[in-house]
Parts: sequence; structure tokens; C-alpha cells
Amino acid sequence: MSQPEQPTTDLLQREQAFHDQWASTINLDEVPVEAYFEACTAPENRFILRQLGNVSGKSLLDLGCGAGENSVYFAQQGANCVASDYSPGMVDVALKLADQHGVAIAGRVINAMEIDYPDNSFDIVYAANLLHHIPDPLVTIQEIHRVLKPGGKMCFWDPLQHNPVINVYRRIATEVRTEDETPLHINLIKQVESRFSTTHADTFWIATLWIFLQFYLIERVNPNEERYWKKIILEANRLRPTYRRLEKVDRFLKKLPGMQRMAWNVAVVATK
Repeated sequence: MSQPEQPTTDLLQREQAFHDQWASTINLDEVPVEAYFEACTAPENRFILRQLGNVSGKSLLDLGCGAGENSVYFAQQGANCVASDYSPGMVDVALKLADQHGVAIAGRVINAMEIDYPDNSFDIVYAANLLHHIPDPLVTIQEIHRVLKPGGKMCFWDPLQHNPVINVYRRIATEVRTEDETPLHINLIKQVESRFSTTHADTFWIATLWIFLQFYLIERVNPNEERYWKKIILEANRLRPTYRRLEKVDRFLKKLPGMQRMAWNVAVVATK
């Protein structure tokens, strides 16, 4: 494939530098692997797990692996995982996290717009919070489709761009976000449906976004010192009563016309 054009190359370098720096600050003892998939405040991954079913023995590419909690979790469930990221620092952290948890994973630095694997390589490609860092998410989706085996599953979750409350948060939390990231338009689901044989999607966090307001307005948590999307996982037990009540409201709201687009995150599982 051709090399990325200069603006894209510059963006990738900025993303890599940001995530390498972040990787240098990660304390492995503070990465709650199971909570990222099983906590009440992790509805995106709980949805994905229901759609995936048993992953034991499956080949899985964790695309944009970050600290590696996804690869480690799936490896604990018996999957054969490759933790990949454009940040070498994050790949290194993922490998160390796997070693700490006593599971084996492979690690590889990969550009998600040019996945360096042959066609039909994986049973599952999992991408958490990745696509909004990509200049053209459809390029990565097409690459994922290419490297999936027939019948393989793409799963991802990412933020949407439509909710004004979360957009205010984004304008405030500038130091914990990269300058180039662009939350997704909900119409991306239709683009996925046109490329895959079956697609299951759901959205999360509408009324439940009150928790972000609680952090900022009541608890006075500086959004540039603590990542709210990490805090909801780390403090899931404390937040459970509030989250569960508001989750019931979200179930109702999502039935109303046009309200799904007001969610913070979308999760998708699509079969090739």
C-alpha cells in the first residue's frame, strides 16, 4: 500500500507521541482488567461480550490495544491475542500487563489504516476507543474486514459527536485528549451494515452522563488531572446505585426517535 500523505503522517506522529508519553505514566497495578469488561459502568464491553459468546481458541487482534487490558481479558478467556497499537510504548505496557497477569499475548506495532496482516487472518478484531483517532474510520473498517476470516467478527466501541454535554467536557478536558480526535457520527453504523453480513449496535450513556456532571460540579474533579472515562471504571462500585437508576432511564430514552444519537458511546459487533 502507498504511504500516508503528509497531513496524515503528522497526525499519526502526534498520536504516537501522546500515547507513548501516556504509556510512560501507567501503573500496571492500577489497571483493573476484569472491571473494564464486567463493571456496571462498562456497558459497551458487556454488550460486546454478549454478542461474541465463547472466544476460547479464537484468534483475536486487539487493534489500538492501549494498556492491554482488552488483550489480557480475552487471553484469560482462552483467546489467542495480538495486542497492537501505533504506540510502541503502549504495546510494551500491554506485554508487561499480560506477564503480570500470567497470560501469553503477542505484541505488534501496527498502523490501523494499513494492518500488516494477510487477508483472512483473524476470527475477531476488537477495537476500543480507536476509530475516533483515525482520519477516515472507514479505511480502518475496510482493513478490519479484509483481515477477518469469513464469519469473523469486528467489534468496536467509540464516542459519538452529538451530545452537547459531552462536547462541553471535550472542550474542557484538553490535556487528556489528543488534538486530532474526532468522535463518530451515528451514521457510521449504516456504513458498517453495508459492508458486513450482520450488524448489532447499541448506544450508551445519555441520562447516565449525569455522573460526569457529578464529577465536575459536585465532586470538583479536575478533568485534566483525572480521565473521567477511567474514573467511572475505577469507582464502579461506588457509582453503582446512581448508574443503575439512570441506566433504566436510558433504556426508555433510547426508544424515543432521535435519542440514540444523543448517547456518549456506540458499540458495534459485525460479522463478515
